[in-house]
Amino acid sequence: MKVSAITLGCKVNQYETQAMLAQLAQAGFTICDGPADVILINSCTVTAQSDHKVRQALHRARRENPDAVLVLTGCMPQAFPERAASLADADIVLGNANRSGLTQHILNYLSTHQRIVDIEPHGKTFEKMQVTDFYERTRAFVKIEDGCNRFCTYCIIPYARGRVRSKPLEDLRSELAQLGKHGYREVVLTGINLPAYGQDLGLTLCDAVDAACAVPEIQRVRLGSLEPEQLSPEVIARLAAQEKLCPQFHLSLQSGCDATLRRMNRHYTADEYRTIVQNLRRVFPNAAITTDIMVGFAGETEEEFQQSLAFAREIAFAKVHVFPYSQRPGTRAADFPGQIQKSEKENRCHQMIAVTQETRRAFLQQQVGRTEPVLFERRRENDALEGYTPNYTSVLVSSAEELTGKILPVKVTEALEDSCRGTLTGQL
Repeated sequence: MKVSAITLGCKVNQYETQAMLAQLAQAGFTICDGPADVILINSCTVTAQSDHKVRQALHRARRENPDAVLVLTGCMPQAFPERAASLADADIVLGNANRSGLTQHILNYLSTHQRIVDIEPHGKTFEKMQVTDFYERTRAFVKIEDGCNRFCTYCIIPYARGRVRSKPLEDLRSELAQLGKHGYREVVLTGINLPAYGQDLGLTLCDAVDAACAVPEIQRVRLGSLEPEQLSPEVIARLAAQEKLCPQFHLSLQSGCDATLRRMNRHYTADEYRTIVQNLRRVFPNAAITTDIMVGFAGETEEEFQQSLAFAREIAFAKVHVFPYSQRPGTRAADFPGQIQKSEKENRCHQMIAVTQETRRAFLQQQVGRTEPVLFERRRENDALEGYTPNYTSVLVSSAEELTGKILPVKVTEALEDSCRGTLTGQL
């Protein structure tokens, strides 16, 4: 039987989808794109809009594949089990805590055609899961941590993911070794609260980075999104000792205003964030610092927004995901006073995007003239090859050769709107 997948949300979800597909492939299912006998929908629930996308995906999958078995899993059922169970298009509904039973549930449904809803509470240990191949990808994502203990006032994720749980180091080493043998030259370590890795095991994120860098076949190690306050000078120094670690750090900011950060229950101040960025740039030359910034959070005054805007300009991020605050039922902030009108949130979004686009252009211009190793990933429509430097700058190169999956030196010759252009060269 054929099975395909629809993944909504973050890199952790992408990893988990691959793990579930691997489980099904081992049971004899054929992985495919497009029409299939079984369609797996791995959901996100970070915003109310995310839930809307889940419902849309289910409706579309049912309309286009009326006889297929539809499996809904992921964060949405885990956080809102009753709401997920009411989605009649789904034949099987699973949460985040019991995906090991996926194959048997599908087989049971195929046998009985009785709808299955099975959503269990999160356990206290890391769900055993391993991926050795990523379909049509040149880099591998490796989930090393799950859960979050932070409870930001706007965030539903602790309810969807449970508390911090970490992958045992021996399991991580085994998975990394297999990925290296399968030809992956770059791995991205991911987690729901990545710097919390090891809190439950007496380890730190540095231990996971060391394990990844120790695999001979793996030439690059990249980190997923990071909560900044856990990056102490000691942690940064230890990370910098690993030459394979890529100098790209996605440090979630949310706001550059201390008053707003306090209402969000973020665990750092703007000044502390600034110091962490300075420490990273000091030991990682040409580092790319990227982030997320939320505008229009409940109670955000014009003065507070201007503070955040000025902070974004000062830090000079390489790239920023700007988004308006959206009330998330089930979170404390949904009931906060001072909710901002949609039109004002849109206005603030436009202002923040304009500033961060300026810093993006300046960062890309700084790459011109540099020669960097580029991991080639795909051929674009204009027949140019696209690849990424260690600091995750997208570079386009004209070449008739098939270079996908190779790391080659490229001299950056021009900064474009959201990438750079370069030429292959013989040496770094």
